[in-house]
Amino acid sequence: MNYYIIIPAYNEEKFIEVTLQSILNQTLLPKKVIVVNDNSTDKTSEIISEFESKYGIFKQVLKVSENIHLPGSKVIQAFEKGLEVLDDDYDFIVKLDADLILPNNYFEEIAKTFQSDNKIGMVGGFAYIEKNNEWILENLTDKDHIRGAFKAYRKDCFKQIGGLKTAMGWDTVDELLCRFYGWKIKTIAELKVKHLKPTGANYNKTARYKQGEAFYTLGYGFTITAIAGLKLALRKKKPLLFIDYINGFRKAKKENKPLLVTTEQAKFIRNYRWKKIKEKVFG
Repeated sequence: MNYYIIIPAYNEEKFIEVTLQSILNQTLLPKKVIVVNDNSTDKTSEIISEFESKYGIFKQVLKVSENIHLPGSKVIQAFEKGLEVLDDDYDFIVKLDADLILPNNYFEEIAKTFQSDNKIGMVGGFAYIEKNNEWILENLTDKDHIRGAFKAYRKDCFKQIGGLKTAMGWDTVDELLCRFYGWKIKTIAELKVKHLKPTGANYNKTARYKQGEAFYTLGYGFTITAIAGLKLALRKKKPLLFIDYINGFRKAKKENKPLLVTTEQAKFIRNYRWKKIKEKVFG
């Protein structure tokens, strides 16, 4: 199977070299790797250029944006910039972070999984972080959810969901729309991805309200937002974030922010969320 990788990168000089080398070590190489240098001020550009000059699969694309890490919009705008230089000659497309070490057989297994069932729309491994010199499962991991750091989409699924949304919640709404259109999502626990930088490490303080806004724009409604917000705050071991999430939701509702989904899709999403909540409560 042919596949493309797009990597948004902003000031990743500490990690991007091992990530690009990790791609070169794959048993199934990508057709093209687009690295979008999003206004980096460190040596990110030089490192990408070195790989670009040595290996034909890499291409650097420059993007100018603000030097502020707002979750969702900045990274997906960079992803979109990379998408502009690619054609449609691929079987699946990958959005990858610039701070990962992938197992050598990662994309070979992803390809095999796509080939095993033509209704599988998205595939990904599990994220591990280093703690006390050991690689442990990142606590935000869920077997029903592929982490935003390494999303692989079948082309037909990617097109049907309308690509990725330039807003926080993009890596949740993509999966919900995937299910809305009847696609399957597959996570592979055996594919252990080393995540070198903790999720959200660069988010500024205003970003915490964005999560509540994201819940609103996904069409969750208040009750599901409260349940999801409490669960997320506890998983992050920062229970007071729950208040920020609720305030973000209320602010978005008061401002009548546009939803990321249609009315029909929002209804499906609420029904799906209630079903999953009941499964976890009642087994």
